[in-house]
Amino acid sequence: MIGTDRTEQVVVQLDGVRKEFGGATALDGVSLRIHAGEAVAVMGPSGCGKSTLLNMVAGLDRPTAGTATVCGADLGALTETGLALFRRRHIGMIFQFFNLLDDLPAMDNVALAAELAGATTRQSRRRALELLDELGVAHRRDAYPAALSGGERQRVAVARALMNRPALLLADEPTGALDSSSGDQVMDLLTDLHGSGQTLLIVTHDPRLAARCASRMVEMADGRVVRERVLEGAA
Repeated sequence: MIGTDRTEQVVVQLDGVRKEFGGATALDGVSLRIHAGEAVAVMGPSGCGKSTLLNMVAGLDRPTAGTATVCGADLGALTETGLALFRRRHIGMIFQFFNLLDDLPAMDNVALAAELAGATTRQSRRRALELLDELGVAHRRDAYPAALSGGERQRVAVARALMNRPALLLADEPTGALDSSSGDQVMDLLTDLHGSGQTLLIVTHDPRLAARCASRMVEMADGRVVRERVLEGAA
């Protein structure tokens, strides 16, 4: 991709992806492209398949049919070990309920992501502190998750997701467990990340989040993409 216009790089390409769980169809022939630098919000009612789509892009689910290519890798062709390495190197994930390790302070929660990818403890802690500082929670680096507010926990979670400089940042209802003030802060953070060129895929029920943080909206129903539109005035 060297020498290619960054906006033309395809980070995510789903082609006719179908996913079945037992007798139920979660994704029914979904095709989707996401280019580098885009921020795409996926919306739809509960059970429409949007979380399964996110898991498919993350390599947490494998397609029953069709292909899922992310950062140039055919995820369906990778082993479980290969998928784990792929996620560490290319994907950052933000969850609704933070998924921080309760027995580690904020600094170690963030640094662990880089250590698992092979960085030294010194390198990991240096970058972790830089990210916590950029996100405004460096003063809470020694606090355990239980002592952090919801907004602080999500900022720590975002720092962890960014540790390995991921090509793609996935966010699953990132404001769903936050009060309105903390939610607004996380929206501002996602908007800033998009503005800096980070590629984002966000699953959300919140139209405000989509309108503020995304450049394109994808609407789903019954396991299918039913509508796509560019958002006016997007960051």
